Amino acid sequence: MAETAIEKVDPETEFLASKRQTGYEWETFKENVRPLKRGRNVNLLNHALKSYTDNNLKNSLYEHRRKLIEAIDEYKGEDPLLPWLQCIKWVQEAFPPCGDGSGLVVIYEKCVQAFWDSDRYKDDLRYLKVWLEYADNCLDAEVIYAFLEANGIGKTHSDFYISYGLHLESKNKIKTANRILELGISRNAQPVEKLKAAYRKFVARSMARSKATDDSMEKPPAPVRSFGTVLAKGQNRTHLPPFKSDPSDSNNSRSGAAPLSVYKDSVGCDDSIPHQTDISNSWHTLGPRAERNKENNAIPGKWKSYKIPQRPGTRTGIATASACIPVFVDEECQESQNVKEKSKKSSRLLQLRWENEKDLKRETEQIRKNPLRKFPQSSLPR
Repeated sequence: MAETAIEKVDPETEFLASKRQTGYEWETFKENVRPLKRGRNVNLLNHALKSYTDNNLKNSLYEHRRKLIEAIDEYKGEDPLLPWLQCIKWVQEAFPPCGDGSGLVVIYEKCVQAFWDSDRYKDDLRYLKVWLEYADNCLDAEVIYAFLEANGIGKTHSDFYISYGLHLESKNKIKTANRILELGISRNAQPVEKLKAAYRKFVARSMARSKATDDSMEKPPAPVRSFGTVLAKGQNRTHLPPFKSDPSDSNNSRSGAAPLSVYKDSVGCDDSIPHQTDISNSWHTLGPRAERNKENNAIPGKWKSYKIPQRPGTRTGIATASACIPVFVDEECQESQNVKEKSKKSSRLLQLRWENEKDLKRETEQIRKNPLRKFPQSSLPR
């Protein structure tokens, strides 16, 4: 009985033999992909990157994002945070660069704003991670951490203190970072072992940094020598006599070399005669004002030699109505406008103008600069 041998094919050969049209997008656009801590699905990633060259696919992504936003408004379940998390996760996968045009930062802002005063989600780890991701996308993350501390959001989780401490350490605020990590340990933030391990690594980095600073301070300075003085090996400036500029001093001359000559003015070189300033050409007076302002002698006059030509006819205060000029309307722009009107009916919480990428980028830039702009003043840290 003959056995049939099955030849194994490596994945690359199998892919080339399948003659698939997609699968190369990752290699083409991988520099535009923002890494995620949980990793990425390659199939979904290739599908999303294909939108760079396929406008129909790009429009379908925008349409699906709009439906997810509508699902947030229409959700009637017991966990209002769930549709927000689903929308955020999908946007991260469908828009790999996670740039301003993805709307991710705007979704972050609306999500954290919707539940910041809810006691139910203050200790929810999922909600805290949204805040931490929001802080990573803003220019000044320290104001967000201070806001979380002031409002008691995430104070029972070690991830808050670890992220806060790493941010302060990156800004070289070592003492404040040490205080935050010790505060989390004193509050027994869970998991506490993870927090203690992060604190030990922080202490090790701090000691290595201080040791490097001490070594640089203990390093002896380079020997300094005066002009014309050559230091021998291992010799310091403290063993050398002070340099003298008097050429008559024989001790200052170098061996085998002529002494340095110092220039002296031939006029008035006698030290016994005190120096006197020549005032023969000095100004005793500045002169009258008219003499000083010679450039302002021209007298301005009226323009009488030129007249502006006037149009013939009588002047009336009422402008005559001209014929209406027809405005060209692009069919694609009109379709986009119709979609915009449709989307205005939904997303009362988010109000994300996904079809206008320019406005979305402007909104994202404002959020990055001021992430707490829409929160009440009473909730902001003092």
